[in-house]
Amino acid sequence: MQSTLRAELAWPLSLNERVSEFSRDLLRQLQRLPISLSLGANLPFCVRRRIGSEDMATEGDMLMTAENVTDFLSAGEPGRSINVPGLIAIIIFYLLILGIGLWAAWRKRGTEDSAEEVILQAKSWEPVACAPPPPAAFSQDPKHVHTFPQGRASANLCPFLPPATWVGGGYINGSAEAVFTSGLIWCQAPFGYAISLTLGGLFFARKMRDARYVTMLDPLQNVFGQRWGAMLYLPALAGETLWSAAILSALGSTLAVILDLSNNVSIIVSAAIAVVYTLFGGLYSVAYTDVVQLFCIFIGLWISIPFALMHEAVGSLSLNETDWLGSIDADTPWVWGEWTDFAVLLIFGGIPWQVYFQRVLSARTSKQAQMLSFVGSFGCFFMAVPACIIGAIAKATDWNQTDYTKDITQKDQAKLVLPLVMQYLTPQWVAFFGLGAVSAAVMSSADSSVLSASSMFSNNIYKNVFRQNASDRELVWVMRFTVLVVACISTVIAIKGNSIYELFYLCGDFVYVMLFPQLTLAVHAPNYVNTYGSICGYVLGFILRILGGEKVLGIPAVIKYPFYIDGVQYFPFRTLAMAVTMVTLLLVSWLVRSLHNAGKFPDFLNALSQDTVAVLKRGDEAGPGGIDNPALDASTPSEKKAPPPSYRDSVEMTQF
Repeated sequence: MQSTLRAELAWPLSLNERVSEFSRDLLRQLQRLPISLSLGANLPFCVRRRIGSEDMATEGDMLMTAENVTDFLSAGEPGRSINVPGLIAIIIFYLLILGIGLWAAWRKRGTEDSAEEVILQAKSWEPVACAPPPPAAFSQDPKHVHTFPQGRASANLCPFLPPATWVGGGYINGSAEAVFTSGLIWCQAPFGYAISLTLGGLFFARKMRDARYVTMLDPLQNVFGQRWGAMLYLPALAGETLWSAAILSALGSTLAVILDLSNNVSIIVSAAIAVVYTLFGGLYSVAYTDVVQLFCIFIGLWISIPFALMHEAVGSLSLNETDWLGSIDADTPWVWGEWTDFAVLLIFGGIPWQVYFQRVLSARTSKQAQMLSFVGSFGCFFMAVPACIIGAIAKATDWNQTDYTKDITQKDQAKLVLPLVMQYLTPQWVAFFGLGAVSAAVMSSADSSVLSASSMFSNNIYKNVFRQNASDRELVWVMRFTVLVVACISTVIAIKGNSIYELFYLCGDFVYVMLFPQLTLAVHAPNYVNTYGSICGYVLGFILRILGGEKVLGIPAVIKYPFYIDGVQYFPFRTLAMAVTMVTLLLVSWLVRSLHNAGKFPDFLNALSQDTVAVLKRGDEAGPGGIDNPALDASTPSEKKAPPPSYRDSVEMTQF
């Protein structure tokens, strides 16, 4: 019996009839088999064994028609229909992204890159050039650079790489959500990340680029040792994984609006797409796809704004009528403590990310590395503007005058404001581009984040801790396997997570508290810190942060700081934990070294040996590059080996 439950389709009648006719033909063919296929009321596909010539559908079974397939795919909300133009837009944008990524990988066919090549594979961009220097084991001549023999990039893409990495679906969806729920004053991420890129360019880009580092953890392992440096990888890995999960969760929210699907299917499919072109193209394909997606975001968002403003349900954006700016009540000044804590977290917690240094360390010169950071800072700020405007439009909209029937002020609906504005406040053809751009935006950071986590594991953990003699081919395969693992973990977290904002909050939290002090002192004061201080600061900072509580993880607050009201820590305890980590690192390092020099402290970790001092001195004597990078040049000048033939053949030496 055919069910009377039918979805209201937006498809043309002729297309619906064709799909229904196709399904009937398919069922007639299946009737010839020993089993027959039906669509059950509770299960998507029910297999019934035919008994003799009896093949009657039981009560509740549904024939597989176009309407019923739509019912199965939907999340079960009555009155909602699939946005077919939005679905087509997503397919087109995804195919475009996947095709560009695979094309970039195809350009590198026939070459076998080293692990460093895969990590730093944004190499062939031209001025502002993004090619890294020759590895120390290859050439010390600064006049020589290497480019891919396939030819130079046809456009100057490098300035777009940092903003393309940061500006993803979570970035723009989160900005719109923050303006809608709390006002612009609480939309801190665009400003915080923009400032973090500027500070990164001023204080980290030149020094780390001159040192020829491959990953962000190289200076940490230089100063604190390979094994303990591997432990410092954990907050970075957690941050990158949560970042990827937040991005995939944002995509699920977008597709939920377009297709009325549950998040699970959309998250899994998007994760698979991100893995495919990251796995086969490395950072080379990531760089291409990131830039394409950045332009998609820019065009898709800005084209939606004027049409949304002209919708009859949208009121005035005047602050006298719509409070999209937000405020902090003068009667609750302690709220400024929480605001300051989040602001400082975003500013300094946005620096120690491999996904950022992945771009900086691919620059041709240290000056260009700084310029990439500054351009990226402006790009991050600029790209948040349309998202914030859309959040203000959603705030000024009387949603009762639209076809959207749910209460948008609820927490589970507020995170959907950006795709909801595009779908319900713009014409269909505008939503086609806008919604497709949002889905593409999500992918613009997922690939880079997954690759950065896998590159740190293969280069800093697997090679330096477990397999010091691992070949480049082995490291590349380890990196590919890690891409799959990180993507799977991120997908699970994205499916289980309840809030995009909370995932973003957590990914920067532990990086800020535990990793930022370690990286800052390892880069700028390597002779004043050691492994003992690093361990003490790491553990103490972690304890203080955990005891402060975290409602997202279900951890109660053991330490209740001043202004602890209604379960909320208004005191900036995250910044306090970060400061304690940094001070402990310096004090314990000084105390241990003093006691060791006096013969009162045994160096049981061998962290104060002459070998460690020699490494530091050799780095200081390496010229303007600072500390030399053992990942690129672990041998003495007389022991340097020639590059493998595959590497030598894959590059050509040109005069800069």
